[in-house]
Amino acid sequence: MESVFDLKSAKALLEWHAELGISEAISERPINRFESKVEADLGPKTSELKDNPVNIILDNPTDEAVMVSANAKNLSELKAAIENFPHCDLKYGARNAVFSAGSPSAKIMIIGEAPGREEDFQGEPFVGRAGQLLDRMLFAIGLSREASDAEKSVYITNVMPWRPPENRDPTQDEIDMMLPFLQRHIELVEPKVIVAMGNVSCQSLLGRRGITKLRGVWVEAFGFPVLPMLHPAYLLRNPVAKREAWSDLLSFNRISSRGRVDT
Repeated sequence: MESVFDLKSAKALLEWHAELGISEAISERPINRFESKVEADLGPKTSELKDNPVNIILDNPTDEAVMVSANAKNLSELKAAIENFPHCDLKYGARNAVFSAGSPSAKIMIIGEAPGREEDFQGEPFVGRAGQLLDRMLFAIGLSREASDAEKSVYITNVMPWRPPENRDPTQDEIDMMLPFLQRHIELVEPKVIVAMGNVSCQSLLGRRGITKLRGVWVEAFGFPVLPMLHPAYLLRNPVAKREAWSDLLSFNRISSRGRVDT
């Protein structure tokens, strides 16, 4: 098909297009954009989400915590997932994310409440005055966070990885948001027993508070035996309660010697 333009006319038309800012030829044939089907941008395709589920961003932070924590295949990945989780405001007022201490192979997993000033500074749970008392209590029954032997060691973590302002109790929303990470933490460690130290720990694991009534009675959470126990910080304020704490410690002694839990 012959062109309707001669060379001179075609050159003049091109120069006119250039003056109008038209610098690119899209197609040899005109396209009616009103008739073309435009596919809406609805985000990643389903196949892409399956290949890379970590990139999913959910509206509910707790739902996102469930998904992100479930993707953690080991403790290192779980620690990274917690440190990268952006939705808990406590993170932005803390120095460090406090993950754990002790041996992951230990039979006993101790779950405290939240980091205090010293824990926030050092990035390790139970290193302040309460932590020093806890170490002495464990030493009295032959246990230590420093022990390499699974029979004599303990594994320690907290409900909350970040220090709340002025050491206040975490809110229920904060506890609910971070609970999926704690549950996954327990699943990866697979302890024989869990010690829930203090009201916040009992609230998180058992949905109940009132540690003075709950302490010393074996219960269950996430399929694991749990022993509620007075927090060492409470014992520092109420030394007379150390007798009750000693009674609870004897339960650990029975676990270490018999390898089973008396419920």
